[in-house]
Amino acid sequence: MSDVYAKLKELGLELPKAPAKGGVYSSSRMFAGNLVYISGCGPVIDGQVAGKVGKEFTKEEAYVFSRNSMLNVLAVLQDRIGDLNKVKQVVKILVYVASDDDFYEQPYVANGGSQLLVDLFGEEVGAPTRSAVGMNVLPGNIPVETEAIFEIEE
Repeated sequence: MSDVYAKLKELGLELPKAPAKGGVYSSSRMFAGNLVYISGCGPVIDGQVAGKVGKEFTKEEAYVFSRNSMLNVLAVLQDRIGDLNKVKQVVKILVYVASDDDFYEQPYVANGGSQLLVDLFGEEVGAPTRSAVGMNVLPGNIPVETEAIFEIEE
Protein backbone atom coordinates (compact mmCIF):
# COMPACT_ATOMS: atom_id res chain seq x y z
CA MET A 1 0.00 0.00 0.00
CA SER A 2 1.27 3.48 -0.81
CA ASP A 3 1.77 6.21 1.77
CA VAL A 4 -1.55 7.89 2.61
CA TYR A 5 0.08 11.26 3.29
CA ALA A 6 1.89 11.25 -0.07
CA LYS A 7 -1.40 10.37 -1.75
CA LEU A 8 -3.15 13.28 0.02
CA LYS A 9 -0.45 15.64 -1.21
CA GLU A 10 -0.72 14.20 -4.74
CA LEU A 11 -4.49 14.93 -4.63
CA GLY A 12 -3.78 18.51 -3.53
CA LEU A 13 -5.40 17.88 -0.14
CA GLU A 14 -4.25 18.09 3.44
CA LEU A 15 -5.76 16.88 6.66
CA PRO A 16 -7.40 19.63 8.66
CA LYS A 17 -7.05 19.93 12.40
CA ALA A 18 -9.47 17.45 13.98
CA PRO A 19 -12.79 19.21 14.63
CA ALA A 20 -13.75 20.08 18.18
CA LYS A 21 -16.50 18.01 19.76
CA GLY A 22 -19.97 19.52 19.59
CA GLY A 23 -21.38 17.94 22.74
CA VAL A 24 -20.96 15.31 25.43
CA TYR A 25 -19.50 12.31 23.58
CA SER A 26 -16.20 10.78 22.51
CA SER A 27 -14.91 11.72 19.05
CA SER A 28 -13.50 8.21 18.64
CA ARG A 29 -13.66 4.88 20.38
CA MET A 30 -11.53 1.76 20.07
CA PHE A 31 -13.46 -1.51 20.31
CA ALA A 32 -13.14 -5.25 19.61
CA GLY A 33 -9.36 -5.01 19.70
CA ASN A 34 -8.49 -3.25 16.46
CA LEU A 35 -11.62 -1.39 15.34
CA VAL A 36 -12.03 2.36 15.65
CA TYR A 37 -15.40 4.11 15.52
CA ILE A 38 -15.33 7.79 14.54
CA SER A 39 -18.31 9.92 15.58
CA GLY A 40 -20.08 12.00 12.98
CA CYS A 41 -18.05 14.82 11.44
CA GLY A 42 -19.39 17.65 9.33
CA PRO A 43 -17.84 19.38 6.31
CA VAL A 44 -16.60 22.52 8.04
CA ILE A 45 -12.91 23.06 7.37
CA ASP A 46 -12.59 26.73 6.42
CA GLY A 47 -15.60 28.77 7.49
CA GLN A 48 -19.20 27.85 8.14
CA VAL A 49 -21.39 25.79 5.80
CA ALA A 50 -25.16 25.82 6.31
CA GLY A 51 -28.16 24.69 4.28
CA LYS A 52 -29.82 21.75 2.59
CA VAL A 53 -28.79 19.82 -0.47
CA GLY A 54 -31.27 20.35 -3.29
CA LYS A 55 -32.16 23.78 -1.92
CA GLU A 56 -29.13 25.92 -0.98
CA PHE A 57 -26.58 23.47 -2.43
CA THR A 58 -26.27 21.37 -5.58
CA LYS A 59 -25.38 17.70 -5.49
CA GLU A 60 -21.93 18.61 -6.86
CA GLU A 61 -21.31 21.04 -4.00
CA ALA A 62 -22.53 18.40 -1.55
CA TYR A 63 -20.13 15.85 -3.07
CA VAL A 64 -17.29 18.18 -2.00
CA PHE A 65 -18.89 18.58 1.44
CA SER A 66 -18.91 14.79 1.76
CA ARG A 67 -15.22 14.68 0.88
CA ASN A 68 -14.52 17.41 3.45
CA SER A 69 -16.51 15.51 6.08
CA MET A 70 -14.32 12.48 5.38
CA LEU A 71 -11.19 14.62 5.73
CA ASN A 72 -12.45 15.59 9.18
CA VAL A 73 -13.16 11.91 9.98
CA LEU A 74 -9.59 11.06 8.94
CA ALA A 75 -8.22 13.89 11.10
CA VAL A 76 -10.00 12.43 14.14
CA LEU A 77 -8.74 8.96 13.22
CA GLN A 78 -5.18 10.24 12.93
CA ASP A 79 -5.46 11.84 16.38
CA ARG A 80 -6.61 8.46 17.73
CA ILE A 81 -4.12 6.10 16.04
CA GLY A 82 -1.20 8.43 15.18
CA ASP A 83 -0.66 7.29 11.59
CA LEU A 84 -3.25 6.73 8.85
CA ASN A 85 -0.95 4.18 7.23
CA LYS A 86 -2.07 1.81 10.02
CA VAL A 87 -5.52 1.50 8.40
CA LYS A 88 -6.05 -2.15 7.47
CA GLN A 89 -9.49 -1.54 5.96
CA VAL A 90 -12.37 0.88 5.96
CA VAL A 91 -15.23 -1.17 7.36
CA LYS A 92 -18.30 1.09 7.16
CA ILE A 93 -19.31 4.69 6.63
CA LEU A 94 -22.66 6.29 7.25
CA VAL A 95 -23.35 9.55 5.42
CA TYR A 96 -26.24 11.76 6.50
CA VAL A 97 -27.39 14.33 3.95
CA ALA A 98 -29.65 17.23 4.98
CA SER A 99 -31.89 17.17 1.94
CA ASP A 100 -34.72 19.13 0.44
CA ASP A 101 -37.89 17.02 0.26
CA ASP A 102 -37.44 16.45 -3.48
CA PHE A 103 -33.75 15.49 -3.40
CA TYR A 104 -33.06 11.78 -3.89
CA GLU A 105 -29.37 11.59 -4.77
CA GLN A 106 -27.88 10.97 -1.33
CA PRO A 107 -25.71 8.12 -2.73
CA TYR A 108 -24.11 10.54 -5.20
CA VAL A 109 -23.29 12.89 -2.32
CA ALA A 110 -21.83 10.04 -0.25
CA ASN A 111 -19.52 9.19 -3.15
CA GLY A 112 -17.47 12.28 -2.26
CA GLY A 113 -16.26 10.62 0.93
CA SER A 114 -16.16 7.08 -0.47
CA GLN A 115 -14.07 8.13 -3.47
CA LEU A 116 -11.57 9.89 -1.21
CA LEU A 117 -11.12 6.67 0.78
CA VAL A 118 -10.58 4.64 -2.40
CA ASP A 119 -8.15 7.26 -3.74
CA LEU A 120 -6.14 7.18 -0.50
CA PHE A 121 -6.21 3.51 0.45
CA GLY A 122 -7.00 1.73 -2.82
CA GLU A 123 -10.14 -0.20 -3.75
CA GLU A 124 -9.47 -3.29 -1.62
CA VAL A 125 -8.78 -1.41 1.63
CA GLY A 126 -10.66 1.84 1.07
CA ALA A 127 -14.01 0.89 -0.48
CA PRO A 128 -16.33 0.80 2.55
CA THR A 129 -19.69 -0.73 3.17
CA ARG A 130 -21.97 2.27 3.25
CA SER A 131 -25.31 3.83 3.92
CA ALA A 132 -26.39 7.22 2.58
CA VAL A 133 -29.42 8.66 4.37
CA GLY A 134 -31.49 11.78 3.73
CA MET A 135 -32.30 13.83 6.82
CA ASN A 136 -34.60 16.77 7.46
CA VAL A 137 -31.89 18.69 9.34
CA LEU A 138 -28.43 18.11 10.78
CA PRO A 139 -26.72 19.83 13.74
CA GLY A 140 -25.76 23.44 13.05
CA ASN A 141 -27.66 23.26 9.74
CA ILE A 142 -24.70 21.52 8.10
CA PRO A 143 -25.54 19.76 4.81
CA VAL A 144 -23.53 16.55 5.35
CA GLU A 145 -22.29 14.50 8.30
CA THR A 146 -20.22 11.31 8.11
CA GLU A 147 -19.31 8.66 10.66
CA ALA A 148 -17.02 5.68 10.09
CA ILE A 149 -15.54 2.44 11.37
CA PHE A 150 -11.96 1.47 10.52
CA GLU A 151 -9.94 -1.66 11.15
CA ILE A 152 -6.35 -0.86 12.02
CA GLU A 153 -3.14 -2.90 12.21
CA GLU A 154 -2.56 -4.22 15.71
